[in-house]
Amino acid sequence: MEDNTHGPVLVYDGGCPFCSHFAELSELRGGIAGLIIRDGRADHALRQSLAQRGCHLRDGAVVIDGDQLLHGSEAIHWMAQRLQPSSPLLQLLIPLFGQNQRAGALYPFLLVARRAALALRGLPVDPDSR
Repeated sequence: MEDNTHGPVLVYDGGCPFCSHFAELSELRGGIAGLIIRDGRADHALRQSLAQRGCHLRDGAVVIDGDQLLHGSEAIHWMAQRLQPSSPLLQLLIPLFGQNQRAGALYPFLLVARRAALALRGLPVDPDSR
């Protein structure tokens, strides 16, 4: 598994423009000390390691925080609780995903948008399906 002794790791789908934009916002790195951002679509070994632990990239982003894995809405909720953004997009997302129940209820809509964006780019939802 990933050595994340330097801080938490966000694993996102680099094929999704929404995911990439969220991950690339400079506020993301500045708001969470030591955050490492990894493109899970480009890193087969990392994806495989996460899948063995029940976290498939096709089902959403993953946060690795020590021995803890947070997947999908839990990952986004974890991020939302720790970010201190000045970016307008993040300022909108923080209140929406800052509450665990709301994050769980809204996360399926993010997955639908991700699927549509990947389809427009001709990419599979599951990077391991090809």
